[in-house]
Amino acid sequence: MALTTAPAVAQDAPSDAVEDIVVTARRIEAPMWEVRRGDSVLILVGSIDGLPRKMEWRTDALISAVDRADRVLFPVEGRASLADVGRLIWRFRTLTRLPNGRTSADYVSPALEARVESLTGEGPTRDSMLILSGDLMELGGYSSGGRPVSGLVRQATRANRTPAEPVGIFRGDELIEKVLTTPPERYLDCIDAAATAAEAGVEAGAQRAENWRLRRIPAVLDSPLEKAATACSYWSVMAQADDLRRIWNTAVDKALAEAGVTFAIAPLRLLAEPNGVLDRLEAEGLEPIGPEWRPSAPAQSAR
Repeated sequence: MALTTAPAVAQDAPSDAVEDIVVTARRIEAPMWEVRRGDSVLILVGSIDGLPRKMEWRTDALISAVDRADRVLFPVEGRASLADVGRLIWRFRTLTRLPNGRTSADYVSPALEARVESLTGEGPTRDSMLILSGDLMELGGYSSGGRPVSGLVRQATRANRTPAEPVGIFRGDELIEKVLTTPPERYLDCIDAAATAAEAGVEAGAQRAENWRLRRIPAVLDSPLEKAATACSYWSVMAQADDLRRIWNTAVDKALAEAGVTFAIAPLRLLAEPNGVLDRLEAEGLEPIGPEWRPSAPAQSAR
């Protein structure tokens, strides 16, 4: 169960302690930005999903910064009851199989179907688009067994009782209903992007993770696997990406209105995309301190 606590009394934190947190956070081996407004400090860590299981990256500075922050913000969570889980198990076939005996060839274009079959080495599949997209992304280096940033931070907040909460909560029954009733056609962009990631291969997926560790933001966002992870996300498939942006913009504004240090884990693309959170904060006259998140302007040739 997620931790939800009252906001910390940040005014009690000495200013030198705040500086220590910021300096520690700057050593985090992952994309991180510091934003200040008056006596508020917001540390934004850009996360990506599917990090390789065996990826090595330093986490000590991350945990240390979390330990000394006044509050921590996690991504949006879905909270399911036992009844919700039971319903999902009861309708497991709906989740894993296409309806009415259909196959992938009934939904995707012949060209895309040919690409998918070449990648999987099989004919048209009866697996659901959700399952198929996961299989393709795995061929592109996506791993569900890596160490996500949110998982590491959650352990630290529990160990030190740091006040923490998600920026938003989805009811489990609503989330499950959407997943179970969304038509396969809604996954077509996802399948196309996942096939492109699979064609790029595991090495390209590993390079995405390395670019993330080294804070090469434009390279991460431009990687086929990151594009697939975005296209296949719940928010994209359910056409709710604008809702996610609104939730995070509201949370960021609230954090910058509270004294003390807020440590937040947000999707990297949402932070660094054009007109994303970082662009918006900069446009408001604030200075996100951290790695460059925009692609370099192309060099102009001399005439």
